[in-house]
Order: sequence, then C-alpha cells, then structure tokens
Amino acid sequence: MNASQIEKNVIALVENFNKDEFVFDLLKAYGISKTSITRLKKGDFNLSKVNGEVLYKSKMLFKEVESGTLLNTIDELTKDTDSLKHNPRFVIVTDYKTLLAKDIRTGLALDTPILEIHKHFGFFLPWAGQEKYAQKNENYADRKASYKMAKLYDILVTENPNIYDDGGHNLNIFLSRLLFCFFAEDTDIFPIEGMFTDTLEQHTQKDGSDAHTFLDRLFKVLNTKVNSKEAAHFKEFPYVNGGLFRNTIVSPKFTKEARKIIIECGDLDWSEINPDIFGSMIQAVVNPAYRSGLGMHYTSVPNIMKVIEPLFLNELNEEFEKHFNDVKKLNKLINRIAKIKVFDPACGSGNFLIIAYKQLRRLEIKILARIYEVNHQLNLGFPDVYTKIKLSQFYGIELDDFAHEMAILSLWLAEHQMNKEFVSELQDYGKAEDILPLKEAGNITQGNATRLNWEDTCPKNSTDEIYILGNPPYLGGKAQSKEQKQDMKIAFSNAKKIGELDYIACWFIKASSYINDNSSYCFVTTSSICQGSQVQQLWPHILRLEQEIGFAYTSFKWSNNAKNNAGVVVSIICVRHSSNKLKTLIDENRKKIVQNISPYLMEGTNTIVFQSLKPISKLPTILTGNSPYDGGNLILNKAEKDTLLSINEKSKKYIKKLRGSQDFLNGKQRWCLWINDEDVSEAKQIKFIEDRINRTKTFREGGGEVARGLVKRPHQFRYTHQAKESLIILPRVSSERRKYIPFGFLDSSYIVSDSAQAIYDPEPYVLGIILSLMHMTWVKKTGGYLGTSIRYSSALCYNTFPFPEISQKQKEQINLHVFEVLEEREKHSGKTLAQLYDPNKMPKGLKEAHHQLDLAIERCYRLKPFESDTERLEYLFKEYEKMINKNTLLEKPKRTRKKKA
Repeated sequence: MNASQIEKNVIALVENFNKDEFVFDLLKAYGISKTSITRLKKGDFNLSKVNGEVLYKSKMLFKEVESGTLLNTIDELTKDTDSLKHNPRFVIVTDYKTLLAKDIRTGLALDTPILEIHKHFGFFLPWAGQEKYAQKNENYADRKASYKMAKLYDILVTENPNIYDDGGHNLNIFLSRLLFCFFAEDTDIFPIEGMFTDTLEQHTQKDGSDAHTFLDRLFKVLNTKVNSKEAAHFKEFPYVNGGLFRNTIVSPKFTKEARKIIIECGDLDWSEINPDIFGSMIQAVVNPAYRSGLGMHYTSVPNIMKVIEPLFLNELNEEFEKHFNDVKKLNKLINRIAKIKVFDPACGSGNFLIIAYKQLRRLEIKILARIYEVNHQLNLGFPDVYTKIKLSQFYGIELDDFAHEMAILSLWLAEHQMNKEFVSELQDYGKAEDILPLKEAGNITQGNATRLNWEDTCPKNSTDEIYILGNPPYLGGKAQSKEQKQDMKIAFSNAKKIGELDYIACWFIKASSYINDNSSYCFVTTSSICQGSQVQQLWPHILRLEQEIGFAYTSFKWSNNAKNNAGVVVSIICVRHSSNKLKTLIDENRKKIVQNISPYLMEGTNTIVFQSLKPISKLPTILTGNSPYDGGNLILNKAEKDTLLSINEKSKKYIKKLRGSQDFLNGKQRWCLWINDEDVSEAKQIKFIEDRINRTKTFREGGGEVARGLVKRPHQFRYTHQAKESLIILPRVSSERRKYIPFGFLDSSYIVSDSAQAIYDPEPYVLGIILSLMHMTWVKKTGGYLGTSIRYSSALCYNTFPFPEISQKQKEQINLHVFEVLEEREKHSGKTLAQLYDPNKMPKGLKEAHHQLDLAIERCYRLKPFESDTERLEYLFKEYEKMINKNTLLEKPKRTRKKKA
C-alpha cells in the first residue's frame, strides 16, 4: 500500500471517527490485514490483558487514558521493560482528544489533536513497511541485484525451514560466497567471464533439485589448491583461499524458481556493483525489517567524507601539497600511510572502512604519479610499483553476523576494484598482484563492541597512528533493552547517573580509553549527548582523560538512507588528546577556527552546566504542576462541568480551571475538582462529587506506590499548589521551531497540571526574563529534547540561568515590556498561543514587542547589543562560571578557632 492511499485511509478514519474502533481503524488504514485485526480484537494477538490496552507484538502498545495523564502515562510505558520486550514500534496514548505517540526505534515523538492525525499520517508509515529517507540511491545495478537477492533469500528460507537453527550463520556464509562468485565472474577474478553462472546452468537440473550439491562441491573446489582430479567443468575454477571458502557449510536446497533467480542474477553486470553501498543493501536482504528501504540502507559517501576528511584525509593531502616536489618526503608520506590503522567499532557492512580504504589508495596513486613526474623530469628511472596499503590496516567490530561477513567481502571487492584503478591510473609502472588466492582481509571481529576489548581487535602501541570512526547505534535511554543498559554499565564501569545517556555514549567512553597520543576518534552521533543532562553525564569522563574536541559539525539532519537513521538530528564529533592545535567548528558548512570547542559544541571553555535544585540567580522557585493520580476522576470537561453546576450551584466552590502545557498552548479548556480538607464533608453531600472521590480512591488503591500513598485523601491531587493572585505557567515541551516558548500569566482561578510547571505569585519582570531571547538561547543549548521538541527543565534551564541582580527601575522597565507582549497577544485573542508563536505566522506587533523586551533584558547584562546567539551563549557561559564559583565560595563553611581554655 502506497503513502497516498494510506493518507486517504487516515482522512477517512477522521471523517468517520469511532472511539471504540479507533485503534483498529488506524491499523487497518496502514494495511494491517482484517484477519489480524479480528484476532487482535478477540485477544489472540493482544499480549496485554489490561483493560483499555492493546499490545500488538512489534507493532504498538496502545493505551486509553484519562485527560491530564497523557505525558505521565507515555513516560511510564516507555520505561516498562515488560511491555517493550515485545518490541512495539510505537507507544501510543490518547484520551480521544489528544494523541501522544513515541517511535521507540527512532525516538521521534508525536503530539496532536486526535482529529488532526491525518496531518501526521507519515509518522506511522513503518507499519506499512515504509521508512523516511532523505535521498534515493540512483545506482541501478546495486538496486536490481538487491531485489533479486531478496527474492532468492525468501525462497531459500521458505524451502529450508530449519535454516535458522544455527542463528542463520550458515546462510550468511552461503550468501557471501554466492555474491563473491557473481562478482568474480564479471571482474576477471575468475578466468572466464560468466563461468560461475554458465557452469551452474549447464550442470544442474532445471528443477533445482541438485543445485545445493553442485554448490557444495564448487565451494570445496574454490578452497582446494589442486583440482586436477575434479570433473572437467570444475577444473578451471581457481583456488580462492582467504578464509572465504575455508569452512565446510551445507548449501540450502533449491527450487526451480530459486535456480532461475541465480541464473538471472548472473546475467547482471556485477562489475558495476559498488562495494561502498552494496554491503548495506544486501544486508537489507537478510533483514526483512529493512525490505521497504531496499537499496536505501546505506550511509551516503558525502556524509562519510564529513568524517574522513577532517579526521585524517585533509592533513595527508596537505602533506602531499607541501612536499609536492620532494620525492624523498613523498616516499616517506607513502610509508606513513601504509602504517595508518583505521578502526570502525560499529562497522555494519563496512561502508566507512571501504571509503577510507579507497581514499587512501587514491591518495597513494596521486603521490606515486607525482614521484614519477619528478623522476621523469630529472631523467631518473622509475621501477614498477605495487600498493603498500593493505586490507590488514582496516579493523572493525560488528554485532550482526551477516553484516560482519559482508564487511569482509566488501573490502575484498573494493581491493580488487582499486587494484584495477591503480594499474589504469599509473599505466606502465603501476602493478597489482593477482587477487587470488586471497591473501588477507580486513580485521573484522563479530561481537558486541561495548563489551569486547578493542585492543584484541585492533592491537596498538604508543607510536601507532590510529583513526577510529563510524556511526554507532544511537538509542535513547528509554529505548534501550536490558542487555543494552547492562552494556552501558559495563562500558562506564558501573558509574552512577548515566541513565539518560544515549547508547552511543558507550563508544565515546570506550574510544576515549583506547586512543593514544597519535590517535583520535570521530563519530556521527545524536546531538543529544551535547545537550541537557547528557553533557554532565558523559563529558566529565572524557575531559578527565585530558582530551579535547578537535573538530565538530554542529547539529544537522543526517541525510542517511539507513532505515534506523531516518530523520535523526546528529552532530559529528572528533576527540583527541589535548594539544595546542587549533580546533575547527563547522556550522551549516561554515568553518570557524577556534581555541577550544566546549562539550556543548560551541566556542568557549569546557564549563559544564550541572543540574541545580534551586536558582543560582535571584529568581523565584519553579514548582512542578499538580499531579492528579486520579484516573481522570478529578478532571472535568465542559459537559461534565456544566452538568455538575446544573445539579448543584454550590458545586461552583469546588471547581477550578485546569491548564496543562497543551491546554495553554492550544487554547483548550478543562476544569478540575479542587476541594480543601475542611470542605470534604460538605462537598461529598453532592453525589456527583462523592462518586468522583470514591472512584479516585478505588483507582489509587489499585495503582502504584505513589498512588496508594494518596488513598487517604482521594478528594485532592497529589500536589495542591495554587496561586494567591497570579502564576506563570511554563509548558514542559515546546516546538524547536519557535523562537520563544510562550510562557504566560494565569490568575488564581487556575490550577496547573503536571504537564507544565509554575511560578506562583511572581513579579511581572520574571516573565520577561524567561521570555527573552537570552533565556531561550540558554534553554536550547542546556535543555534536553523530546524527539525534536525542546524539553524545558527547571533544574537545567531555569535554575542554572545566569541573570544579574538588577535595580527596581530596571524591573519596572521590564514590566512595561512584559505588558506590551501580553497586550499584543490579546489583540489576537482568536488565535491560540501555538498559532501566534508559529515562526512563519507570528504577528509583526508581537515580534516587535518581543524584540524590545529582548533589548531590555540584554541591557541588564551589558549596554552593547549582542550580535548573535553564539555571542549570547559565550557571554552566558562566562557569567554562569562566575556565579557558580561565587556561590561555591559563599557556601563554604567558615572555619572557627577554638578558644583557649
């Protein structure tokens, strides 16, 4: 089912919205079969026995919830290891007004009115086997070969039901050998073009019944030095060696169709196959989860070059240019390149290693060509030359068995291609040894890189020049399996407070422990490790080892066609031992040479912002919103509120307006029962209220530890914070697109729910501070993210914000600007705050009011206006460091002298 049809299905679902059938209609819209949905309804496929929950293995965990509990519930569900062990792709919660969803694989989140779900139909496309990707693979040969191999794989798995008894290892080796034979017969590795396919076609039955015995025999021949006693059709096949055909395997049984596909594969021109991406594409063949992106599962070469060039290739090219006319030093450079080690400890099917290998081989060709030119000008001879760069210089670790096999094979194929290029480019004097018998391979280890000793894979001594690189798996803390969480503990030697770290942090800490003075590492990573609480959890471990960031690309969308990387915001970070070398910061292709790159990927010191339980500036305290823990019984919609008032007008005393983040931003209205202890008896005389209190008690009795602790006061929320006169409401999550998070004032008739935070009875200027561009710049750098949305944390964003002490006159001036912002909002009272603060639709008057407020706030720091966010951040971090040092000194206990007796 294509995306266009799915979109129509979801629109139809909205137009014919049925609360009771919603979750099943949603699955049906994405092509889930009627049979599966029927069995899901009956309970056969529903792995959850909790009322209101649907747990569909590998598809979703769906839960109906009461209004006001969505954020808490989705947070709890994404931490529930028992539910996640069934690998639901999505966790979805809804009160049938709002829908929240989390993509467990990518970490992306969705928050939408349920009747606007059609606007976000693309979020659930993985149910239909479709993943987002940024660009298309235009290599027709690679794609066609992949599709053919996918068909062959499906038939072999169907016809050989026990094929996975060994975990698929036998099949993985078989497919690797098959691919080598296809490539070998089209690229002069085998002596006769097409000899593998032709021999199979001529010497096997059309029904495929003896294809497996033919292949078993052929594989043995390819591992035998002398084949004189073999049948004539096998004698011409060469000895391959290299380990590819060393171990005996049993080929799977074939059908007529499977044999036909092998012959069709042989008719393709495998000389056009690109090892850079082919390994990843074939990996998709054996992983059905990647089928929808077949031909799209690879890291693009331009992105790999963003890692390789600044890590080592640019410097090597500069050396070449520097010594362009010095043959002695050019030869020295070749010898240096021949000793470099390149190590990818999450190598997949070898993309990064292959590109690094090719680039070093091409640089060697350039150097040799220049040496020949200089010698020719001097009438000096030039002997035949062979490459000094060996596959044994390339190292990798990969968890997946088939990807491990493909990495080895792809490096062999790349070597053969580069040998042909070497001979072609260097003409008469460039020579290449015969590829057969295979002499060596890349040193690719199959295993868990977070637990292996990297020196066992890539041995090192103090003088080795080693470059570690790659694109390790991301996975946020909540998406990690139990085994991956254990990997984290092992990698960090059981360090505490690492629970929020992305899985990729394991590779950073392992690489930092591994590198020597001549080594460095560079990973493509989620930007999250340079934001929010992850900075304080990871980077002190690295900085303590006296290491620094050598270069970095700040956040950008990774145009990676791999399925599990679609839409990920990443950074590229190189770490090395501290030195006096200049560092390079790259932002949207703009390079800046700096003295130091901080863990926040900005110019400046290595100051790290640590969570604080109270404001470091003289600002009032933020309190979390009021958690109901009520099963929705203390919360009222408009109809329920109106019903209650019509039953008994005295109930007005017990009703308060309730606002959470989404209510406030999107203009939604809710109410709650708000009953003081002294009014309980009187309130319970109203049966509607008594019923709601009793239902809340029942809910809490069956809830968790916190809920059970509230059983004795079922008439109240867990917290009972309220304003005497006014409060500032602070949404916990806001779109990253907004220039400002739209905080605002509410009067004392409002209660703030736990999806937001609040400052109670503040002076107006406080709102001006947190609405300012200075504060927002700080928040976007120090706060965390939920998917791509800003997560506003009091401990990280507000309590750490450095704001100077200001005079009463300055406060009054800020107050005026705050009122101007609020007045501009009122001029557009028909629009929600979400609409007003859409960066593409923000009214000019509101923009100007904010601009004037920004200027007033910035004058509190200095008279000269700030020219950029970078300048604001540099200033704020310096102020933060001053305030922390000052507060530390103030908090030190005074020493008292003992009086003499």
